[in-house]
Amino acid sequence: MDIKELKSMAMEAIFGAKAKATLEEIRVKYLSKKGAVAQLFSGIKDVPPEHRGEYGASVNALKNEIEEAYKAKEAELHKEELDARLKKEAIDLTLPGLSLSKGHRNPYRIIVDEAISIFSDLGFEVREGRDIETEEFNFTLLNVPFDHPARDMQDTFYVDGGLLLRTQTSAGQAHAMVENEAKSPIRMVCPGKTYRRDDDDMTHSHQFGQIEGLLVDKGISLSDLKGMLELFVSRMFGGKREIRFRSSYFPFTEPSVEVDVSCAKCSGKGCSMCKGTGWIEILGAGEVHPNVLRSCGYDPDVYSGFAFGVGIERVAMLRYDIDDIRRIYQNDIRFLRGF
Repeated sequence: MDIKELKSMAMEAIFGAKAKATLEEIRVKYLSKKGAVAQLFSGIKDVPPEHRGEYGASVNALKNEIEEAYKAKEAELHKEELDARLKKEAIDLTLPGLSLSKGHRNPYRIIVDEAISIFSDLGFEVREGRDIETEEFNFTLLNVPFDHPARDMQDTFYVDGGLLLRTQTSAGQAHAMVENEAKSPIRMVCPGKTYRRDDDDMTHSHQFGQIEGLLVDKGISLSDLKGMLELFVSRMFGGKREIRFRSSYFPFTEPSVEVDVSCAKCSGKGCSMCKGTGWIEILGAGEVHPNVLRSCGYDPDVYSGFAFGVGIERVAMLRYDIDDIRRIYQNDIRFLRGF
């Protein structure tokens, strides 16, 4: 096979290759150590001496042309392969990007943080309470006798070892007084969850939040409690809600009062949420009972104080006109976007 014929065959094969594998086979056939071009070089011994220089130069030129054609075709096939891959894996840069939506604070946390801010401005410190309590701190030290209905299984969630889920954050005030060995003045609030057996409806839940407050010092009267609560309600609700005080009974305070706020849904006219009364209770309070002071190591003839428990969800419902307490626990983003 002469040089021109080999060149024609090699170029036609290279230019007609459709895949890298085919092109590799062509390279082996023409450019490998045992390929067609190498065989031409090995045949130089059969060429007359006077024509060997010209023959060798022609074979070298053929080899260079085939190699250049091979490299050009290899680059072409690589580009075609890359273009096909890019087309298959293409990202439409004109489409809007994905954005992360911002989270929203639950109204429960908003009320807790604002209440803590209000009480902190009044000089109250924040103490952490315990979700699991003993009967001593949850009941006995708070002047709740052994035969009180609140100790029954129907009202209290008991766990193993004689422990229970606290039914009120008031247990925090018992801990504060017992742990205060110096019996110095106490001014503290204790926010947290409480647990009671209750029917779930628009205004009740088996678990709910409270902020328990306690102030113990010398010469503390009910007027101090009233002034503090009026300031709290004023800062929390502004002038849009009416409040009322009414006498009540709690084992751990004497005298005791309940503070109601006018219903946000009906503006005090009466509806299903307020059960037709026009009012919703948000907290109970009173002067610390002498028995509680005495049980916790304080002399009731020297010290006095007041305690209160604020219902966090009730405040949130009144503040934001929430129609169902259960919405606060469901973490529905559609609901939380309102805050």
